[in-house]
Amino acid sequence: MSDHPHNWPNSTDAILAALRARGISPTQQRVDIARALLSRPQHLSADQVLALVNADRNSVSKATVYNTLGLFAEHGLIRQVIVDPTRVFYDSNIAPHHHLYQIDDGSLSDISLNSVKLDGLPPLPKGTEIDGIDVIVRVRKTPS
Repeated sequence: MSDHPHNWPNSTDAILAALRARGISPTQQRVDIARALLSRPQHLSADQVLALVNADRNSVSKATVYNTLGLFAEHGLIRQVIVDPTRVFYDSNIAPHHHLYQIDDGSLSDISLNSVKLDGLPPLPKGTEIDGIDVIVRVRKTPS
């Protein structure tokens, strides 16, 4: 699967190929979870993924969803976005980008990489390199 948002796997064969390309053994439950999350660019919580998967069939446990999402993130199939200690999203768009988090309604949306300018990063510890930079802009409605 390409890292670009216009190549979402929309068939079982494409999902199987995407899983295998990342070194993930495609069990039926993993395919079901991938189908729910990877069908389009979206940000879902584990509970939302669980509800989507079990809408058609009630066979995937909450633990399986959490474990599978962790596996997908570990293998680079999805991105884990932690907006606060109690709120985690799983992002099907793995292309470089940032996020805008609406505190009032709990929604997360993408911000183009070019929309954020970073100037002056701190010196890195010896023997390290930057693996990525994630910016989450948190906003709330102004009081009336």
